[in-house]
Amino acid sequence: MGDHNSSQASYIHLVHHLIEECIVFNMGKEECMDALFKHANIKPIITSTVWKELEKENKEFFEAYERRREEIPTEKETARIIQDLLSRTTI
Repeated sequence: MGDHNSSQASYIHLVHHLIEECIVFNMGKEECMDALFKHANIKPIITSTVWKELEKENKEFFEAYERRREEIPTEKETARIIQDLLSRTTI
């Protein structure tokens, strides 16, 4: 029984670590769930559950993180800005 609990704790620790890596890459919860399912075969419900627990434990961090993510332009917005700059530039 002890090995099973230890194994679960290790798995949760791994998911926690991978979520932190997603955060380093500025991913949101949904993006992280997709990435961990695709690349680590971790079920989205597991990632979601661990993410929610991290949010509870680190409320201020996640509030600031979400505000910062909202300020960063999306890839599509960045492409549009680059196109606008290029269209105004004469070579």
